[in-house]
Amino acid sequence: MTSTSSPTDAPDRWHHYGTSSTRRRAVGRLYWDWYQRRGPGDELLGDLAGRTVAELGAGAGHQAAYVASELKAVRVIAIDSSAAQHSRGRGLYEGVRGLDLVHDDAAAYLQDHPSSLDVAYSIFGALDFSDPQTLLPAAAVALRPGGTLVFSTLAHYRTGAPPATECRPADIPTRMPDGSPGTMQRWVLESTVWTKLLDEHGFDLVDSDTVHDPGPDGAALVATSLFRARRRGRHAF
Repeated sequence: MTSTSSPTDAPDRWHHYGTSSTRRRAVGRLYWDWYQRRGPGDELLGDLAGRTVAELGAGAGHQAAYVASELKAVRVIAIDSSAAQHSRGRGLYEGVRGLDLVHDDAAAYLQDHPSSLDVAYSIFGALDFSDPQTLLPAAAVALRPGGTLVFSTLAHYRTGAPPATECRPADIPTRMPDGSPGTMQRWVLESTVWTKLLDEHGFDLVDSDTVHDPGPDGAALVATSLFRARRRGRHAF
């Protein structure tokens, strides 16, 4: 495992979340849905043997560590902009072969590494919390022609409010590192908006789906939108 860091001046809005637990999380398969219990799994990524993969907004690296250790990818790059999450990942997954933990803005990293990836994925990660009009073209730069992008995102706001019908974020509450209240931006977009954005930024939509979950033990119903797209150009595999 290697670890690199490119700190930014922005406050770490994931500081408290990233330091709330120091435990590993057992991952027996990939889940893409909000409650991590329904729908498709590893098969969305395809055969990763010998491939280079990046998780965009990897948090502490639970899924990335699983992909590196179980799915035979030759290299998995777990990118996260949060210093707390990056530090937590280093503490949890030191020694996982083939896993690189990178502290950086996802779009900046992708722009700096053109044609370096076979697969990129995000599970309520960077594509939820970064402007897709910046991140999607960066992903197209980093993916080789024919490379795959897979991501899951909220199909509606957790309050039940409908998704945005244009590419605009909403401010959601968070805690700043000093404990004071703050906000962060989240993009919760209608499926047709995501489809249009993918097309505009160099991707062909392969398939999409919605996973509905009524919620465990009376929790709120949350629907998850899933997208799998391919970078335009000659297929790499």
